Amino acid sequence: MKNNICVLFDMDGVMIDTEPQYDKFWKHAADRYSIGIPNFEKIIKGTTLPNILKKYFSEYTQAERDALVEEIDKFEANMTYPEIPGSIKFVNELKKQGIKVGLVTSSTDTKLIGVYRDVHFDTLFDTVVSAARVTHGKPAPDCFLLAAKDLGADPKDCIVFEDSYAGIEAGTAAGMKVIGLATTHPADTLIDKCVRVIPDFTNFDVSELYSI
Repeated sequence: MKNNICVLFDMDGVMIDTEPQYDKFWKHAADRYSIGIPNFEKIIKGTTLPNILKKYFSEYTQAERDALVEEIDKFEANMTYPEIPGSIKFVNELKKQGIKVGLVTSSTDTKLIGVYRDVHFDTLFDTVVSAARVTHGKPAPDCFLLAAKDLGADPKDCIVFEDSYAGIEAGTAAGMKVIGLATTHPADTLIDKCVRVIPDFTNFDVSELYSI
């Protein structure tokens, strides 16, 4: 494999199994704020917080939006970060082969403080693109294009691992090949959107990237 390739990973639902925690938080928030959208917690997957607030909470007062942000900060400060099976081992295998790796997440820097403390993604990845580094979050391609630029890679030489519809759309729009993780949505809903779909990294190794 060419060493100018890079592999880009979403974080929640790809590297760490945090989506069930977010599902509970956003389901309760949608009920409390009377959002009235079925499966709201699923619809917003992969979307940055500013975009969620702008699209779904714009009719609420600034004080109400600030209170929600404070709730999220407290929630994320107490999250746990269980690993998606095999994810960290897989990233380390890529690095051993000289392949550059990047983390591309819609998470805030506040959350990343806890992630760095507990699972050390700041030293695991060659670059991290968070919500704070882009104006237009997923499904816009900006975040993935910025990560490729950081790593000196051509977008066509990049492979993205994503679990959300918004993230898959962003990776595709960036001109990259996308492998879907069936951790958030059923595999059959991802197949036509990705070059391949996997349940996790347990039975997936670096050699399998050669055929993609």
